[in-house]
Amino acid sequence: MIIPPGSTIGIIGGGQLGRMLAVAAAQLGYRSHIYAPEESGPAAEVCAEWTRGDYQDEAALRRFAEACHVITYEFENLPVEALAATEGLRPFHPSVEALRIAQDRALEKGFAGRHDIPTAPWTAVNTLDELRDAVAGIGTPAILKTRRFGYDGKGQARLRSADDIEAAWQTIGGQPAVLEGFVRFEVEYSVLLARSSNGESVAWDVPTNVHRNGILALSTVPPQGQVAEQVADAVNLTKRLADALGYVGVLAVEWFAGGEGPIFNEMAPRVHNSGHWTIEGATTSQFENHIRAICGLPLGSTSLTGARVEMENLIGEEAERWPAILAERDAHLHLYGKSVRPGRKMGHVTRVSR
Repeated sequence: MIIPPGSTIGIIGGGQLGRMLAVAAAQLGYRSHIYAPEESGPAAEVCAEWTRGDYQDEAALRRFAEACHVITYEFENLPVEALAATEGLRPFHPSVEALRIAQDRALEKGFAGRHDIPTAPWTAVNTLDELRDAVAGIGTPAILKTRRFGYDGKGQARLRSADDIEAAWQTIGGQPAVLEGFVRFEVEYSVLLARSSNGESVAWDVPTNVHRNGILALSTVPPQGQVAEQVADAVNLTKRLADALGYVGVLAVEWFAGGEGPIFNEMAPRVHNSGHWTIEGATTSQFENHIRAICGLPLGSTSLTGARVEMENLIGEEAERWPAILAERDAHLHLYGKSVRPGRKMGHVTRVSR
């Protein structure tokens, strides 16, 4: 089904990803209508319409859906039950089922395993006693992660030995979790793949990611060394996941560069921070290809526009460096219009080397 330019794209969530999706949509001639519980947000400055409503309000979500031609979302911590009420009213991409799986680490890893995607050894834990049993089976070091709502290093605790069990359980607030065995890897990287409803898919060059305090700090392409050696396998495995989900839109999958090949970490059913470099660094950005995919349009080229591309996140007060960044001739600055807060993603800067 083709959603032609001039139509309205509904975006659930009004943060910076919604902002950049709305900009890409406008360039292709679409109107963007944001649905979010806040009065305003980074996407408010660039959308045609903003509806304030609770994510749990099924009636409000249905009215929102009826005012749009296609629905998408910018983050995955959304109530699946409420969104399911809108899925039959208008095309909804990526699907609610993809969202349901991606927002629960146990469902996500189970899905990966059923499709022969390599993962770290893991088990679900719901109680302190189950955690003790899991540590006895998997061993240490290990990482305990909440099943839901963990991001940017939150909701996680590392266990160096069995002596850390009680402290780790307290750190995550005793929530349902998964225990993952420690994986030895050189670097973490991500595959971003856009897939249309007809099964056509394209992938971008694979960025190598550097994190600080659990938050993405730097992404660079093209890949080098071990990451470059694993690109073909990682892209094929990501395509296998997308095909199994009947996915439509941009899918981001984070991988560890293990000694024997890619090891699945987690997936995000949306455009992704590690793909922000594509706005200036690729012929077609992740945001434009997401709009193309959900509207049934042909996907654009993902080729690089330069020899090397670097995307640096601006965290907290780092955004105050904007005068110096603007003085760089080859730097592309993006500020999200947020108030400064420690640990908050305030913007990013992309540098393309010709």
